[in-house]
Amino acid sequence: MQSDPRLKLWVTVVTCGILALIGLADFLIGFEASLLGFYFIPIALAVIARGWRFGLIIAVSSVAIWIAGDLAAGAQFASPIVPVWNAVAALLTYFVLIGLLSGLLALQRDLQERVRHRTAALTNEIAERERLEKAVLEISERERRSIGHDLHDGLGQHLTGTALTGQLIVEKLQERAAEEATDVKKMVALVKSAIEQTRQMAKGLLLADIDAEGLASALQEFCANTTTQFRVDCAFIGEARANLTESGIATHLYRIAQEAVRNAIRHGRARRIAVRLSTAQDQVVLSVRDDGIGLPSPSARGAGLGLRIMEHRARMIGAAFAIETPPEGGTLVVCTLPLRAP
Repeated sequence: MQSDPRLKLWVTVVTCGILALIGLADFLIGFEASLLGFYFIPIALAVIARGWRFGLIIAVSSVAIWIAGDLAAGAQFASPIVPVWNAVAALLTYFVLIGLLSGLLALQRDLQERVRHRTAALTNEIAERERLEKAVLEISERERRSIGHDLHDGLGQHLTGTALTGQLIVEKLQERAAEEATDVKKMVALVKSAIEQTRQMAKGLLLADIDAEGLASALQEFCANTTTQFRVDCAFIGEARANLTESGIATHLYRIAQEAVRNAIRHGRARRIAVRLSTAQDQVVLSVRDDGIGLPSPSARGAGLGLRIMEHRARMIGAAFAIETPPEGGTLVVCTLPLRAP
């Protein structure tokens, strides 16, 4: 209020008007009944609106109007000291009340300032936490790509060379009609199977951004590769196209599903996993359900990096993330994304 001249003028006029009305009522009632307590209304308004100094001015004016009204109404005093004493007593009472009210207002302003500073500190803390989570996510992506390159260019090439060497040995053993040729041939088949698994793992780690319309096909391929690689029943159920507006959103949803499936296999020891993608009521719903041993303990969940990464990915795209244990057992991970207009 103090920074707006027009508001200060309006408050001053209102305060003076209330003071004048109370003084008029005090005069009309007469000196037998006093409205001394009602004068604190404009005094309190003056302190709240413009500070204690203006409150003192209104207090002095109130006492002056009160004494003048009583004298005008015909009040008789045995000694001139009586009205002076009454005025001093009333002023002291008003001054004490003004001091108490000013102190309360100062405490309120101090509390508001502390709340403002604390809110700013919490905002900065949350922003810093978001920045750290984003940095962890970026580091995770870099490490994922690094491992993918190592698998593809390192281990994959090494296994390929091993398979070629084994094939040459098989051919030499077959030329000599050796019995060991069959066993070595089986070994070469196992190495080739390892090569294919390594390629699939590298492909998942080196996955580029998924197109907004390619999420369903990417999830379907991922479920098929998971079934082959880990020998579990991983099925995809969903629409051919989800109405996403950005490819980055599709990539985050894919990574959430990927992390949930791997958690179900590694920690939940699941044998059946269902990945669902649906669009309903202006939102995209991604869910991963398994028949594993259920959620780990709260302390273990709190320390799990995978769960925090999934939650952070969901927050980055504005989605709601939930993980729970259904009544029939297992684990259910749900990510709900409100659809936005293109």
